[in-house]
Amino acid sequence: MKLRGKKIVVLVAEGFEDLEYWVTVMRLREEEAEVIFAGPSMELVSGKNFLEARPDVTADEIDPSDVEGIVIPGGWAPDKLRRYPQITNLVKVVHERGQTVGLICHGGLVAISASIVDGARATGSPGIRDDLVNAGAT
Repeated sequence: MKLRGKKIVVLVAEGFEDLEYWVTVMRLREEEAEVIFAGPSMELVSGKNFLEARPDVTADEIDPSDVEGIVIPGGWAPDKLRRYPQITNLVKVVHERGQTVGLICHGGLVAISASIVDGARATGSPGIRDDLVNAGAT
């Protein structure tokens, strides 16, 4: 499988978009990636449609040199995640190391706060298009 043995962090917080989170996790696991759930705390959180997830670790426990990439699902969670320096620092360092940062829907809000979209190509929900463009995304 393409991702066998690679560690991929998936960020999670209260209000994550259930399908964007769980389908991503399932696909990464199908490719045999080691998926690590990370959040600002170890609390059990609910998605917008009430599926639950619990982080394996907090973001400050992750060594960015030990992961191949990070995925930020959408929902209401990115607006919460962007408020934690340990989250934005992790995203920034993973990006600076040249690893993949996957943004889904509103996940771009975290990337904006991590200051990694200026001059970069980024996608996102139409609801954050202006935010991405104003932050310098192309």
